[in-house]
Amino acid sequence: MNNRETLLELRDLRVDFHVKGGTFTAVKDVNFSIYKGETFGLVGESGSGKTTIGRAIVRINQTTAGDILFKNQKINGKIAKDLDREVVRKIQMIFQDPMASLNERAKVDYIVSEGLVNAEGKLGEAERLEKVRKALLEVGLLPEFANRFPHEFSGGQRQRIGIARALIMEPEFIVADEPISALDVSIRAQVLNLLSNLQRNKGLTYLFIAHDLSVVRFIADRIAVINKGEIVELAETEELFAHPLHPYTKALLSAIPVPDPIAERGKVVTVYDPGCHDYSTDKPCWQEVSHGHFVLANQREGETYRKEIEA
Repeated sequence: MNNRETLLELRDLRVDFHVKGGTFTAVKDVNFSIYKGETFGLVGESGSGKTTIGRAIVRINQTTAGDILFKNQKINGKIAKDLDREVVRKIQMIFQDPMASLNERAKVDYIVSEGLVNAEGKLGEAERLEKVRKALLEVGLLPEFANRFPHEFSGGQRQRIGIARALIMEPEFIVADEPISALDVSIRAQVLNLLSNLQRNKGLTYLFIAHDLSVVRFIADRIAVINKGEIVELAETEELFAHPLHPYTKALLSAIPVPDPIAERGKVVTVYDPGCHDYSTDKPCWQEVSHGHFVLANQREGETYRKEIEA
């Protein structure tokens, strides 16, 4: 991994929200790098800070502290107009709800090309139509769908429209914020396969946000597990499933449904108890317990995790 090109890097990222009575920290000191061409999975329970990180990367949420680097350039906070324009072009987002993220009063033609028109400024009508046609074909939709409204499509088709809206910008990096969680189970695999095919054909890099570890296992190269705004474990996908170390990761894995009624009834789900950590004197830190496998732990826990892997 050390020889691969780092496309995006988060350094001590912190995001606070002002709420009634004080400040709420949604993301606390998050650090990770995403390599060019990979799919980086970010998993955790609802409210853990996954979407906040994704929205901070695309500059929707303001950051309180830390740096977000895209191609070694800081893109959070106040940046130059030229860099801001490049970020809009090169980093796109696929939103969770394919209905709420589309303008109900606009036709698909406008929805897909709106960002491109805003970014390009002067764009010929013939060129715009051709780009829309190409984007729709790439996601498996007919070009004539451009003259329809979002309510005329199924959930899976609406999500494809959202993907086309991102692709038309010709991005290098896409934040996929739970892109299949609002879809029927029967078409989730179709959207995942579409994302994988687009990645191979276009050399895309994904941050794939989800709460379902079984789905992330199918598509991600590495996975980071987040709990209450903190990354608690990070490893290559199969390594994480083979050797989960942090109690929170083990709890998430234990909740994955088993496609066998008998085995599912006998399954024991682990409940994560933060009280299992004693951080009163020995404070936790981010440490590498084996090659490419990082975990948030204090010194005593780190030694225990290393023995688990060696065993």
